[in-house]
Amino acid sequence: MSDSSVNTDFFVVKALEDGVNVIGLTRGNDTKFHHSEKLDKGEVMIAQFTDHTSAVKVRGKAVIQTSHGELENS
Repeated sequence: MSDSSVNTDFFVVKALEDGVNVIGLTRGNDTKFHHSEKLDKGEVMIAQFTDHTSAVKVRGKAVIQTSHGELENS
């Protein structure tokens, strides 16, 4: 794993309703879905970007916390 290509900051997703989807997207020339988690209300997921994950998509009502701030997805 190359430290220069991966942000080791963690981010937190807290579900504000049942059925919130957190979807990991691959790194590289072709962006693809590679991992998905479903959270129920009150569940919290702590994650980070890796050599394989370059982006995350959150579907549903959730609070997302990063080192850059906090936002609510509705």
